[in-house]
Amino acid sequence: MKKANFIVNIALVPIDFIVVFLGALSAYFLRFSESIEEIRPVFYEMPFSDFVNLALEMAVLAVIVFAFNGFYAMQDKKLARELTKIVTGVSTMGVIVVLAIFWQRELFSSRFIIIFSWIIIIIYLFISRVIVFLIRNYFLKRGYGLSKIIVIGTADSRKIIVDTYNNNRQMGFEIAAEFASLADLENSYEIKEKIKFKKIDAIIQTDSNIDKDQALNLLTYCQENHLDLKYAASLFQTQSLHLNMNSIAGVPIVEIQGTPLDGWRRVYKRIFDIFISGWLLLLLLPIFIIVSLVIKLNSKGPIFVRLERVGARGRLFKMYKFRSMIKGAHKMKAEVLKYNERSDGPLFKMKDDPRVTKVGKFLRRSSIDELPQLVNVLLGTMSLVGPRPHEPEEVDKYQRGYKKLLSIKPGITGMAQVSGRANLAFSEEAKLDVFYIENWSILLDLIILLKTPIAVIRGD
Repeated sequence: MKKANFIVNIALVPIDFIVVFLGALSAYFLRFSESIEEIRPVFYEMPFSDFVNLALEMAVLAVIVFAFNGFYAMQDKKLARELTKIVTGVSTMGVIVVLAIFWQRELFSSRFIIIFSWIIIIIYLFISRVIVFLIRNYFLKRGYGLSKIIVIGTADSRKIIVDTYNNNRQMGFEIAAEFASLADLENSYEIKEKIKFKKIDAIIQTDSNIDKDQALNLLTYCQENHLDLKYAASLFQTQSLHLNMNSIAGVPIVEIQGTPLDGWRRVYKRIFDIFISGWLLLLLLPIFIIVSLVIKLNSKGPIFVRLERVGARGRLFKMYKFRSMIKGAHKMKAEVLKYNERSDGPLFKMKDDPRVTKVGKFLRRSSIDELPQLVNVLLGTMSLVGPRPHEPEEVDKYQRGYKKLLSIKPGITGMAQVSGRANLAFSEEAKLDVFYIENWSILLDLIILLKTPIAVIRGD
């Protein structure tokens, strides 16, 4: 249902803006209609042009208030809940408008317009929700925007869930396959290929009595393959921080989310990344020019290098850096692997790497070589803050469970980089990055970004 919910929530923002604006205009025209004037004469009249400006301001305010009231939260929407939210949101907006009128007497004094705006906007918003939901359900019933899920469990426990989804496509899910166990799934080449190419969105475990080892194996499998996990809950199975509770055909269903970085939060983080990276690229342009000249004068080769890295959900991308090594350094990696100083994980580290140029040593020590990654952030392949981006051959050596690091975009900096320790073991670095993934917030991003220059200056 995530795909449909995301599209609906994106669409509701401009729709709500337009609906509130039209609701305010409707109240204005209703107030000055002949039938109403006969009942209640007009003593004070606001010019229409002035009211249009006020209505636009109200529409902007409404969207902001609605956002804080959870109108655009990425979750399943039901009309009964929406009506409650609409009344609460419009009432909150009405209180703000009344307070504004109280403090700024030059606005207008028509209580009729205020009251009727409140009533009309509630009606318009509810009607718009009905229309949007009908359109959403129309497309879902025809197979558009459905989330593909795999159902695992005994035949009896699967049947009620499968039948419910198959008979109610407006719920937003399509059954891609059914299996008795995770082992059966792993033996299916066809389904494994679909999972590999991101054609499956979630797994639902319908048997609430599986043992702990099976449950952990299933959770690990979903994390490694970037799948959402839902399961039929027993009385005490609520052990994760990020849970969505729901019910299907009377069966309590729990959905485990690997990170709060979803839906609108992902949009907020992307806007934050674009704004900060664009601003920093302009600010640091003189440094880019100076460093480019020094690199070119110091050694042969390009100014920038494009290194292959593994990004979100295992997608490969080219990461930009200032060249700090001699030309063809990557081809020489096999020769120096025996000098790797890290034996705790898949990463390569060598204190006096002969491939690094004199200028390159300074660029690395000062982290200036990382600055071109701001271009990756602007392009959307990286984020300002996130797990460290790793090479494909390093990812191939990940132990089971470490692939959760690929559930979000890698970052220029991250929790591991600002932890205050220069030589973290890979397992410790991974734990910090997993903590970040599971506890993301804009505030946490800001804290890490502010700590990064301090960590660079200290050299740790």
